[in-house]
Amino acid sequence: MHASLLQIGPDEGESVDSRRTRVASLVREQAGVDLVVLPELWTTGAFAYESFDAEAEPLEGPTYEVMAAAARDAGVWLHAGSIPERDADGHLYNTSLVFSPTGELAAAYRKIHRFGFDKGEAVLMSPGEDLVTVRLPETTLGLATCYDLRFPELFRGLVDAGAETLVIPAGWPERRRGHWSLLARARAVENQAFVVACGSAGAHAGVPQAGFSVVVDPWGEVVGELAHAEEGVLRVRIDPERVGVTREQFPALKDRRLR
Repeated sequence: MHASLLQIGPDEGESVDSRRTRVASLVREQAGVDLVVLPELWTTGAFAYESFDAEAEPLEGPTYEVMAAAARDAGVWLHAGSIPERDADGHLYNTSLVFSPTGELAAAYRKIHRFGFDKGEAVLMSPGEDLVTVRLPETTLGLATCYDLRFPELFRGLVDAGAETLVIPAGWPERRRGHWSLLARARAVENQAFVVACGSAGAHAGVPQAGFSVVVDPWGEVVGELAHAEEGVLRVRIDPERVGVTREQFPALKDRRLR
């Protein structure tokens, strides 16, 4: 199974419509791989709080339409990062979209843990409630977003639901990059699962991004990494059978006592 992580970032001189078009072209360039992953809130920037309300869109809005078409044209499973979603009642969510190679919506995940404590996303966005997995031909994805990475119980729940590959788009700040790399490996080791973590490039509303998109195998070894915070594409080969082999050879998950 081959995956492409598109480490992109917002350009201050670029409209959201132009960014959608540019990113859709990048997705189409990944034809031939199995899974493509985009970062968190790439249409606005994860720290561009003042843009959330203005750029919020319904689930099946402009980003949905453009990304569905790109997934279909490329023939890939596409985790289209996340968007600021506005539901029918006016609530905002940080929502991830996953499309099948035919352009159908396979899953939507509303971010459960919102960052910001008493400001920003934490007060502007509503929390999601549901754990979400997606079955691909080769593996089962478990969906999480950025700040979720700090909450191991979420990933235990995803593993209990059958997840073998944990996909985490993020707008992670550069000043905590050490935590990003550490937690990505920790989630892989403790859950004996692949971690596919796609970071953002550049800066979001003046907040430098960590970049360093990374794929970690179930033993905690780094399969591939973009060792910078600039825009780029990380292409890796993932062997889904390593999950079962690791869990069989070192069956730590079977020894869990607290659930």
